[in-house]
Parts: sequence; structure tokens; C-alpha cells
Amino acid sequence: MSSAAAAVEKTATKPKGGKKFYQTEGFRSFLLLLPYGLLFFTFILLPILIAIGLSFTYFDVINMPKFAGLTNYITLFTGDEVFMKYVLPNTVLYAIVVGIGGYVLSFIMAWILAQVTPRARTLYALAMYTPSLSGQIMIQVIWKTIFSGDQSGLANAWLQKLGFINQPIQWLISSDYFMQIMIFISLWSSMGIGFLSMLSGIMNIDQELYEAAYVDGIKNRAQEIIYITVPSMKPQMLFGAVMSIVNAFNMGWIGVALAGANPTPDYSGQLIANHIDDYAFVRYEMGYAAAVSVALLALVWVCSKVANTLFTEKEEY
Repeated sequence: MSSAAAAVEKTATKPKGGKKFYQTEGFRSFLLLLPYGLLFFTFILLPILIAIGLSFTYFDVINMPKFAGLTNYITLFTGDEVFMKYVLPNTVLYAIVVGIGGYVLSFIMAWILAQVTPRARTLYALAMYTPSLSGQIMIQVIWKTIFSGDQSGLANAWLQKLGFINQPIQWLISSDYFMQIMIFISLWSSMGIGFLSMLSGIMNIDQELYEAAYVDGIKNRAQEIIYITVPSMKPQMLFGAVMSIVNAFNMGWIGVALAGANPTPDYSGQLIANHIDDYAFVRYEMGYAAAVSVALLALVWVCSKVANTLFTEKEEY
């Protein structure tokens, strides 16, 4: 290589402005993102990769994993009667009612609170948000007392007093009522961070947009929500949707807390998260549990893509 070519190559690789590499904005940005990147890799990406790898093995925790190919996935969809008969239908029903229903309920309550005075709004928002923080304590102290199967249970006492029943109902061990109770408690505690995000989004909408909309022909509150409120807070709506999806697929602990055991009575409240815990920490079939967790990850990813499609603003060229 000639000296002229070497000089040209050296000039091309040298950072602009005569700065060394560690003085550039790119290197500073790298250092800024490095802690997050390490945490993301260690606690999110690496466990996902390990779970995907284990899903192709038979692993009983004691012996080394043995490669099993697609056996776990074939068993999941063709040989696991509990999964296909109970777990998957329960999860779909729960996700639709609690995920979509809780999301719509959060938006409605946030919109209602936006109409009241600031002091009342703060008190009501705190009251609605608290159950999402203290859900497990509430279940142990309040809901298990309300749905106790003896005569001292509040639900049984009230129904007997009103003459609707003659004998106490075993609410938490009966498959006829268990899923309905789970859904009710889940909706009661669904006003979480997504609810606060929606409330913040509604409160930050420019009021001049509403005034201009009424001048242009909007006639009622329903049109106001459809044409002004929702389009003006799409980032908050997307965040609330993602949080609602994650919570809906991750709230199997409610059934276990109510029943006091995993699996739930007659698998009536068994969700995919419970199925994973059952095989991972009760039966110690980690390879199969990993395959179920990968299936759950794929289901959450699909739902998240749908939410992104609905609430992500498309760029116009």
C-alpha cells in the first residue's frame, strides 16, 4: 500500500473534529445505555434464551438436560389433555374478560375521574389504585373471608339472610363458581399503572381541541371520546393495553391464593401460568414447563403486536 493510500485510509477512519473514540457522542451514548443493556440481557433476554433451549430437552432438575427435539411441543398440543381441555380455554376466557374488560373499565373510570374536581379525583384515583398494590393481602384477609364456605362467610351469611340459599355454598372449592370469583377479583384489582397512565393522558389533552371539535360539528360526549380523546392519547392507550395484556396472562396467582393449592379445584381456575408452575415446581419437569412458557411468550407477543397495530400512529409521507 502506498503512503498516499495509507494517509487517505487513516483520515477516513479518524473521528471528525479530531476527537478520540472515547470522546465521541456515540461512545458516551453506549456508556449511558450499557447498565440498562446489561440488566436487560441478564434478567430478560438470557432467561428467554435459556427457556427456549430447555424447551427442546427433558430436564428433571437433578440430571443433566437430555435433548428431546420437538417432543415437548408435540405433547403440549396433542397429548396434554389438561392443557387443551382446561388450561387453554380458561386462559383465553380470562384474557378476554380481564384483559379487554379490565382495559375498557380502566379507560372508562379514568375518563369519569377526569370530569370531577382535582381533590375528589385524587382521592378516588388512590382508592381505585390501592387494590392493585395490595391484591394478595386483600385476598387473604378480605375475599377469602367473604367467600368462606361455612356459615360465617359473609357471602353465605348475606344470601341466607335474604333467603336465596338454605345451605352454605363452597365457593372456593366448587368448579361452578371458582372462575367467576377469579374474574371478579381480577377486575376489582385491574386499576393499576395502566389506569393511571390513561388518567394522565386524558388530563393532558389540550382543551382547545374539544372547543374546536364542537365548532366543527361534534354533538355529544361519545363523539368527543372517539374523535378527540382516544386519538390524542394513543401512547397512553398503548401502554395501558400492554400492561393489561401482561397482567391478564400473569395473574394465575389469584387462583392459587384463593384455592390455597396448585392446581385449582378441578382445574376450574387453571391458567397457563399455573400450568407452568405445576410442571416446574411440583412435578420438576423443567423441559416441559419451559415449552409451556415459550408458548405463553408467543401468545403474549401476538397480543402485543395487535395492540401496537391498533394504537401506534402511522407515519405519513
